[in-house]
Amino acid sequence: MSSTASLAVPSAPLAPPPAPTPAPKKVLPGAALGAYTGDPNFMASLARGLVVIEAFTPQTPQMTISQLSLRTGLSRAAVRRCLYTLVKLGFAGADESQRYSLRPKMLTLANTYTASNTLSNAAQPILERMSATYGESFSVATLDGDNIVYIARTTVTRVMSVDLHIGSRLPAFCTSMGRVLLAYLPQDQLEAYLARVILTQYTPRTVNSVDKLRLQLRNVRRNGYALCDQEYEIGLRSIAVPVHAGNGRVVATVNLSGHAPRMPMLEMQTRFLPPLRAAAAELSVFLR
Repeated sequence: MSSTASLAVPSAPLAPPPAPTPAPKKVLPGAALGAYTGDPNFMASLARGLVVIEAFTPQTPQMTISQLSLRTGLSRAAVRRCLYTLVKLGFAGADESQRYSLRPKMLTLANTYTASNTLSNAAQPILERMSATYGESFSVATLDGDNIVYIARTTVTRVMSVDLHIGSRLPAFCTSMGRVLLAYLPQDQLEAYLARVILTQYTPRTVNSVDKLRLQLRNVRRNGYALCDQEYEIGLRSIAVPVHAGNGRVVATVNLSGHAPRMPMLEMQTRFLPPLRAAAAELSVFLR
């Protein structure tokens, strides 16, 4: 008995999956100064000193010259000269193992800013009144580069593992205040930001793609507020609203932050959104 064997038709080879888009390479602060090469009015030595100052953080309050060089992208010789100047002027010091840190005199620079900043001065009593009424922590921040900077804050209970204070900086993309400030940027500035942002995964909930972030920012503009649920730190939940200047431009943001287990998202929207908006409106009066 004969049988005809069926011949299998070979399938077309599967196309290889598209190569993942490489993450933007982080540019060290020292290297970024190269953009000003050739500008006769740009004082490179002052810029390098500021880069060294900004390298110190609550997580790394003390560093050696080599560590600062790696963190900033500046040569060790340049770091050494900056530190020498800062030490001579009383803004920095070193211990016996040559680990450098900033000194209290640095606070005079921050105090000069807060004393002369209308928004910071106006915000502090408003936040203190809100904390007294609601027993929660409130903050005001502005956008500085790719980060938010706290310019006023009241703390009733510590809600983060990092101690936040005036002058503290956090990434904009995964915080409620940062998303408010990003959402209201002019379109060209927002696109430039989205092209360079590095979406560090701080928690499993952190937004992990530019497309998702773009959608989040679109929702912020539509709703008039941002709500972040444990994207920067597990257990931290926050809500923020914009503060408008007289010309309609968003120049700052007010937020409430609290522990996620005791602060449901619905409560943040129903109980705290109205007073946050009222505080933002009150602050806007000082900017007209």
